[in-house]
Amino acid sequence: MNRDFQACKRIVVKVGSSSITHETGVIDLAKINALVHDLSTLAAEGYEVVLVSSGAVAAGMPALKMLERPQRLEEKQAAAAVGQGLLIHMYEAAFQAYGITVAQVLLTKGDYLHPRRYMYAQRTLQSLLQFGALPIVNENDTIAVDEFKVGDNDNLAAMVASIIGADMLIILSDVDGLYTANPMTDPESTLISEITQITPAVLALAQGTGSERGTGGMLTKLEAADICIHSGVHMLICASEEPHVVTRAVHGESIGTWFKARKVHPQMRKRQLLFGTQMKGTLFVDEGCKEAILQHGSSILPIGIIGVEGTFEEGDGVSIRCQGQEIARGTAALTSEELMQVKGTHSADIVERLGYTPRFLVAVHRDNLVRKG
Repeated sequence: MNRDFQACKRIVVKVGSSSITHETGVIDLAKINALVHDLSTLAAEGYEVVLVSSGAVAAGMPALKMLERPQRLEEKQAAAAVGQGLLIHMYEAAFQAYGITVAQVLLTKGDYLHPRRYMYAQRTLQSLLQFGALPIVNENDTIAVDEFKVGDNDNLAAMVASIIGADMLIILSDVDGLYTANPMTDPESTLISEITQITPAVLALAQGTGSERGTGGMLTKLEAADICIHSGVHMLICASEEPHVVTRAVHGESIGTWFKARKVHPQMRKRQLLFGTQMKGTLFVDEGCKEAILQHGSSILPIGIIGVEGTFEEGDGVSIRCQGQEIARGTAALTSEELMQVKGTHSADIVERLGYTPRFLVAVHRDNLVRKG
């Protein structure tokens, strides 16, 4: 039975190290070219595509004459520093044949957890897609430390899908989905076609730690699936060895394991960014602004602000209050100092009031605003 993904227009594809390298750890150009062909086909069909690619450490190992995957952090970071350049160069050359410009984006966990960095990452990725570029994302292994390290690109891909409001995440792997038991040891095991929630029983099906050239196994894929399901993003695990697996999956062919997204209100996609995060200040708004926020999901304009409390910068989290009640949270597009000067001001008069043109003429953009309740 085919799956209906016609409404899916923004696709994130994650490829693991083992899916783009030889057994020796050297990058396999044939695998790179096959993947690029599929992604270019989707782009030509009008899909917005983001690639999350592992392989930087694996690609750097041969160049540094490492015979096995490094265990020490500084050695992994050294291999990533060398390998990331090699990897992006190969992708760039392959996509150039299809007239597609690629952009390298290196992220850490901090870019997802910190509201200001989240907003910048979101704007950068969305701008790249609007310009027709294809972002290639990887964790910034060279500088990431444990506190801000995702640790695997399965979860990184789910984070990216959440950040950009993707419709679907496809994880390409050396396995073709989740089985009822380990298929390498149990010949009676069968592929599970569809999963609607990640339960303890589902987690118990995850076995193994992945290949020697990667950091993720089935458990990290199920963790990513849990993020996607609750973010309203469909996720599929498919075998990278399948011919044209990406286009076949997007076009609805019943392939791999499908983790079916819940119907999630767009507000819920942003909720984890702001609720539970420390707010740096408060914006007090009038009744008209409150109605615009709660009834229409509008951005907050300076004219609707009657008070500003706290010291904050662009991108910091702020609480939105009306008559003592918190009605929303958001990330500030203007600093507290700027908002003190322009509160109650029409947008057309902001430049004159400040004496310069700020990057934004709104206090909080609706894309970075979450209504409470």
